[in-house]
Amino acid sequence: MIRGTMETPAWRALSPIAQALYPWLKLEWKGVDNNNNGKIRLSVRQAANCLGVSINTASKAFQDLQAKGFIKVNEIARLGSGGNAKGHSYYLMELRHTLHNDAGESASQQAFRKWSKDKDFPVIKAATNNPKGRNGK
Repeated sequence: MIRGTMETPAWRALSPIAQALYPWLKLEWKGVDNNNNGKIRLSVRQAANCLGVSINTASKAFQDLQAKGFIKVNEIARLGSGGNAKGHSYYLMELRHTLHNDAGESASQQAFRKWSKDKDFPVIKAATNNPKGRNGK
């Protein structure tokens, strides 16, 4: 962890569970030589297991990290063919990278430094696999 990151108002506003989750996400980064930032995956179930919390609590921690600008969803979670699910893939905004939107414009790095109280960033949530309930009812 970098002290400058932990001293920001955004870090102090994170829930304790979100603060505990962030190092687990950072452990998924393979370093500068094998930079996988933007392809970092840690499922909600894996995070819940690492932290010893419920899936709902882990999910809220991911949402808190997004809202404060520490992570950004690169690829949305999906249920693949044959039932092979993939969770969101993330950018860690603390690390160097270049994000581009659909217009090809670069997004800001280290968004968490621009966070202010009552001005959270947008949160992307995973869609439910069965939004209408069992058997389409």
